[in-house]
Amino acid sequence: MTANPMTPANILADPLQMSGDAAAILRGVQRMLRDHEFVSLAEVPLANSRRADVLAIGPKSIIWIVEIKSSIADFRSDQKWHEYRDYCDALLFAVAPDFPVSILPEDCGLIRADAYGGEMIRPPPVHALSPPRRKSLILCFAQTSARRLQAFTDPGPV
Repeated sequence: MTANPMTPANILADPLQMSGDAAAILRGVQRMLRDHEFVSLAEVPLANSRRADVLAIGPKSIIWIVEIKSSIADFRSDQKWHEYRDYCDALLFAVAPDFPVSILPEDCGLIRADAYGGEMIRPPPVHALSPPRRKSLILCFAQTSARRLQAFTDPGPV
């Protein structure tokens, strides 16, 4: 049985509650993704009860998950990042410009970002999603987006 990712806490997850460093990386990542014709959302709930830092949908419906790491301790304490692979065509890490990238896995994409933008350092290897999983993720993205937008115009119960 899969967990329901559409709980009020997940729908309204606030990326602004990220630490200052992570929030700056998030902003730069989302700017870079937009420049590459991707749309993205922060803090997206997945069916495996995890929450992706960034879920992005690009041309031809390609789906990327970007895992933000704001410090070495953040990376070393995270034992769950590999669980995102089943929910994307490509998994990437995004780090600040001074992050020691040699500690990151080489089988993931790499973005360096700050509050002003981001740069793709290493393109991600692609492992294509199944069509049903892709459909499910696109629906989750759409519903999460719509619920977040609706919360701005009607902040009542979700």
